[in-house]
Amino acid sequence: MDKFDAAILKILQEDGQTPFSELGERVGLSPSACHKRVKELWRTGMIAQQVVILDEAKAGLETSVFVQATLKNQQEATLTAFEKAVKHHREIMECYLMAGLSDYLLRILCRDGADYERIHADILTRLPGVDRVITNFAIRKVFRRTAVPL
Repeated sequence: MDKFDAAILKILQEDGQTPFSELGERVGLSPSACHKRVKELWRTGMIAQQVVILDEAKAGLETSVFVQATLKNQQEATLTAFEKAVKHHREIMECYLMAGLSDYLLRILCRDGADYERIHADILTRLPGVDRVITNFAIRKVFRRTAVPL
C-alpha cells in the first residue's frame, strides 16, 4: 500500500460511494487508475466490506449497553458455542474476546431499558456457557469512529 492507496482509503472510509472521477481529482490520479487501485484493494482484502451506517436514534435504537460476560469455564468448546450463539442475535452489535475480569465484551443496541430487560432475560442469560453478566448503560455517545486510522 502506497500513499495513493492510503489517500483513496481515507476518502472511501468517509464516503464509500465517492465517484472515481472525484476520487481521482482528490488524490491526483486518473479515474481509471483509481478504479484499478480500488479493485486491487478489494482483491487483497484490504477493503473488507462496504456498508451504509444508519442513524441508530432515528432507527429507534437509542440505547447502547455494554455487557461483560463471564463463562463457566474457558474450554474451547464453551468459547466456540458462545461465539457461535451470539452471532445469531441482531441486537448484539459487537463481541470481543477479552483478557481480564470477564471473558467477553458485548455491545448491545436496544430501544430502552425495558427492551434491554427482554434481551437480558431472553438472550444473554440463555447463551451457552454464561455464568455471569455485568451490564453498563451508555449515558450518551460522545463519538463513534468507523474509519481505521491510516
